[in-house]
Amino acid sequence: MKSAIRFTIIAIIMISCNTLNTYEEQKKQPLPIEGTWKLLSGTLVEKNDTTITDYTKGKSFIKTINDTHFAFIGHDLNKGKDSTAFYSSGGGKYELQDSSYTEHLEYCNDRQWEGNDFHFTINISNDTLIQRGIEKVEGAGIDRINIEKYIRIKN
Repeated sequence: MKSAIRFTIIAIIMISCNTLNTYEEQKKQPLPIEGTWKLLSGTLVEKNDTTITDYTKGKSFIKTINDTHFAFIGHDLNKGKDSTAFYSSGGGKYELQDSSYTEHLEYCNDRQWEGNDFHFTINISNDTLIQRGIEKVEGAGIDRINIEKYIRIKN
C-alpha cells in the first residue's frame, strides 16, 4: 500500500514538472517582432511635404528588438567624409499589444529625442516589417508621420 502511495506521489510530481516545463517553453517563444531588421526605406510626411530615403544606397541602418528593448544604429557608407555624412543611434524599452508598438526612447545621439514615446502601428508579413506612426518632439519642432520598411536579417 505504501509503495502504491509513493508511486502515485512521484507520478504526480513528474507530471507537474513536465507541465511546468511545457508552460515555460511556450512562454519563452519569441515574438514575431524580435530579431534584427535592416531598414530599406523611410518616408517622412511633414506639413504636406514628403521625403523618401532609400537606405539601400549609401546608408546602412539596422534595428534590433529583443523581448524588452530595441536599439537602432545607422550611418553613411562613406565614413562621414562627404556631404552624405549621417549617424544615428538610440534605444530603450518598448511595448507591443497586437499591432500597436510604442517605443520609449531612453538613449539617442540627438539628446532632444530622449524621454519621448513614439506610437506606431506595425505590420509583419513574412520577413518584412512596416512601421507607421507619428514622431512628435516638441523641443525640436518635430511633428511628422514616419513610415519605415524593414527586412529581417537572417543569421
